[in-house]
Amino acid sequence: MDKSTFTTKPIINGPMHAPLRHDSAHKHVTGTADYIDDIPEPIGTLHMGLGLSDRAHAEIVSIDLSAVETAPGVVCVLTGEDIPGFNDVASTGRHDEPLLATKDVQFHGQPIFAVVAETRDQARRAARLARIEYRDLPHWTDIDGARDNGAPLVVEPMVLKRGEPQTEIEKAPLRIQGSMSIGGQEHFYLEGQIALAIPGEDEDIIVWSSTQHPSEVQHMVAHVLGIANNAVEVRTRRMGGGFGGKETQGNHFAALAAVAAKKLKRAVKFRPDRDEDMTVTGKRHDFRVDYDVAFDEDGRIHAVDATYAARCGFSADLSGPVTDRALFHADSSYFYPHVHLTSQPLKTHTVSNTAFRGFGGPQGVLGAERMIEEIAYALGKDPLEIRKLNFYGQQGSDRTATPYHQEVEDNVIARIVEELESSCDYQARRQAIIDFNANSPVIRKGIALTPVKFGISFTMTAYNQAGALVHIYQDGSIHLNHGGTEMGQGLYTKVAQVVADTFQVDIDRVKITATTTGKVPNTSATAASSGSDLNGMAAYDAARQIKERLIDFACRQWEVDRSEVEFLPNRLRIGGEIVPFDTFVRAAYYGRVHLSAAGFYKTPKIHWDREAGRGRPFYYFSYGAACSEVSIDTLTGEYLVDRTDILHDVGRSLNPALDIGQIEGGFVQGMGWLTTEELWWDAKGRLRTHAPSTYKIPLASDRPKEFNVKLAEWSENAEPTIGRSKAVGEPPFVLAISVFEAISMAVASVADYTVCPRLDAPATPERVLMAVERLKQMG
Repeated sequence: MDKSTFTTKPIINGPMHAPLRHDSAHKHVTGTADYIDDIPEPIGTLHMGLGLSDRAHAEIVSIDLSAVETAPGVVCVLTGEDIPGFNDVASTGRHDEPLLATKDVQFHGQPIFAVVAETRDQARRAARLARIEYRDLPHWTDIDGARDNGAPLVVEPMVLKRGEPQTEIEKAPLRIQGSMSIGGQEHFYLEGQIALAIPGEDEDIIVWSSTQHPSEVQHMVAHVLGIANNAVEVRTRRMGGGFGGKETQGNHFAALAAVAAKKLKRAVKFRPDRDEDMTVTGKRHDFRVDYDVAFDEDGRIHAVDATYAARCGFSADLSGPVTDRALFHADSSYFYPHVHLTSQPLKTHTVSNTAFRGFGGPQGVLGAERMIEEIAYALGKDPLEIRKLNFYGQQGSDRTATPYHQEVEDNVIARIVEELESSCDYQARRQAIIDFNANSPVIRKGIALTPVKFGISFTMTAYNQAGALVHIYQDGSIHLNHGGTEMGQGLYTKVAQVVADTFQVDIDRVKITATTTGKVPNTSATAASSGSDLNGMAAYDAARQIKERLIDFACRQWEVDRSEVEFLPNRLRIGGEIVPFDTFVRAAYYGRVHLSAAGFYKTPKIHWDREAGRGRPFYYFSYGAACSEVSIDTLTGEYLVDRTDILHDVGRSLNPALDIGQIEGGFVQGMGWLTTEELWWDAKGRLRTHAPSTYKIPLASDRPKEFNVKLAEWSENAEPTIGRSKAVGEPPFVLAISVFEAISMAVASVADYTVCPRLDAPATPERVLMAVERLKQMG
């Protein structure tokens, strides 16, 4: 299929590539958008609360729940023995994540039992009354502790290798070894985890779940209840944010609500409070990057050897693919002639970490940018000069193979960076900052321009498929359903634009309906930035089938050739006659034309052999660049982001307004990860940053004071994606590394830019101040 497949003729309201508002924007603003907690509760709905472990690692000696069972309002208490099917919600099939712990606990806050009561408050109060006796076992909560205790790996590590890295490292002119700690991140979605389970006849059950992966919730509920998947229907209209935190982490809440609902034959709602949500759900993985980089006097990289160790938590969850993707992005935008990369997914006695926007990719890129920074300070050069020197495709066309042996065929990073460098006046501003720092004893400034090359596709090849269902009714209105989920990112709007564009009708004709496993089965998670790519194509396939039938009908009924049938805005030209769309559809119905179709799409070209470390895991790459300028106070470590300029590649945007919103939001969220958001566990293994009072996400006042975002309007995806667009969800998150690098430059000015500050992330004011003091002693 080539790009000519998709029409771009102007219509009244709703073609692809138009900057339409989010379909629910007015509802978000006015508070009328319905979330699961807004659904009217069936009569007799019960509520749940969790009984959590207060040990990081211990054997359960005894459990006394008598006080819980007799507490006011309590209807029943569920333990692991009450699970009718399998007491397991592990998304990987490793059976390493019990729904409710029975014999031992593996992290502080692990669910041991669940209380079902008449009200949510009664359930939560009753859960505190349990008396549990433990025998403590050794525990460790971080990467150092895991390594010191010889911790096992939660999944098999991955190794990527090309060339002869060890030989080249030994003989290269220059060499630097170092280590960098990269912190995790709490998702902090506005709508917390929630599920509402409504029992039906026989084994049937309907579950409303705030999830990015309704099909997995369906599988888990069936698994836990010991029933077939066809008895479980999962529905999701919208989420109040997900960011990866609702890809697997909603399984617990949906499964427990379902078990209680079937046991009691009453509807059950489960909504934990924010503290519990943050305690029992996984985060972005912390990483430790140990690197050994060899280079020459110009700054050209010869070889890299790096290990990416991760705090994974007590079970595998998605740690395998997360640490894999970290390695896939450990090259950032740079060609490594010789390279050896290893993942180390370590078990810790903390909640099992999970997907988070970027899925390990940002950690991989940050490690690569640290190596660039090391080279630049060692040689006394601008880090941007080192970046450009090492881009893919520079210094020869043979420099295009990634460490996993995929060729970078659509490389536009040099153009993106060159255009941004010029448009934001980087060189003049950098020199002005250097001049300012030379005469400013307290306030120091920094500027950095960093690139993004982000691979788009699920690295698990089977997940790169999607389905959609399209109906046209007699009145010309259109019903759309697909496997993607809406979490505020505008996926529903984009896919509706695809359908409206195919039929050349106003988008108001297209009814967007809740994602449900009862209409489109076996769907993948809305993740890996692939929601529009996959579901847009599946919806187009369904609409195309109906459109072909309609054209065939027009040819028969009007006795014309196919070339004489044209879809125009809200009407058709058939021969010499103009027919309104709804009139034509009604005629097609009476002509017994099938006005419904199931669409399907699978991403072509991709394949991956993890054991061999070879293949094409990504269909294409998205690119971008950001230039950020900061000011730091060398007496306190506080800082401000003065200005950020972004140029980002989304191919031919399906909806520029939504895409710019995603870029702005992703950047600010990434900025939070690298500056203010810090997770902290105490010596007993308790997460102490479990509430807004102790965990600091960015505020509106933290955004860059001047924030300029542009799309690379000349870009068009070389691959035949939907409308020749590119994914936008995760890549912009990585742009925030420009802020981190700018802070680093400001710190480096204290030692006259002769020493790499080696800041760890997040660069909190405390860390910045300590780095300033350290460099003062070196300068």
